[in-house]
Amino acid sequence: MVVVGVAQDGTDAFVTELEHGDDPRLLAHDLGYAVVEPIDATRDASGTVRLRLRVQPASGDAPERPGRGHDAGLELDGSKEVERRQRVAAYALVTSQLGLLATEFSDKTSVPGRWGLPGGGIEDHEQPTEAVIREVCEETQQVITLGALVEVQTSHWVGRSPRNTIEDYHAVRLVYEAVCEQPTEPVVDDVGGTTESARWIGLDQWRTLAWTAGWQQILRERIAVA
Repeated sequence: MVVVGVAQDGTDAFVTELEHGDDPRLLAHDLGYAVVEPIDATRDASGTVRLRLRVQPASGDAPERPGRGHDAGLELDGSKEVERRQRVAAYALVTSQLGLLATEFSDKTSVPGRWGLPGGGIEDHEQPTEAVIREVCEETQQVITLGALVEVQTSHWVGRSPRNTIEDYHAVRLVYEAVCEQPTEPVVDDVGGTTESARWIGLDQWRTLAWTAGWQQILRERIAVA
């Protein structure tokens, strides 16, 4: 992934690779800028995803550097091969007259029974916006109208993958706003994958679900609790 900082006058303040484990906000701060908001993410002719962020000159302290986590109980003694992987994925914060669309992680993941937002990895031929619409349909059978890119979140940890390998995993999550004009009972089409179930949850009840820490943080910032 390439990160492009766009100044207030519309010119490029910087263009740089997002290295393994980096966070775009920390990267921008190290270059002398603070992120104001995400603009968009597109795949260019070379196949590279380019993330554009509105930036301004930095002032004050740098954002917190979270460091690398690991799965509970995982012990690495040097005998296991660790696969390094950066994954760019697109997700949607989908709302409708029925509330917020949520997906439950399956036992193919390290957090079975926890909840997140629908979405997933971007295929080689896809734009991020195309990927999130496809993933929402596969995981919930809901048809959505996509809005703006509103959040870019990263996490970095070592853990066991759905393929039962050990990964040094860098997740980059592009989160879009979306609406579902004609919500139905969610159904998971991608049976046997990382999504166990899906449901609508009232916007005033979303805290009753056991969200992963990353999604909980985003929802606290994006949803005004009634």
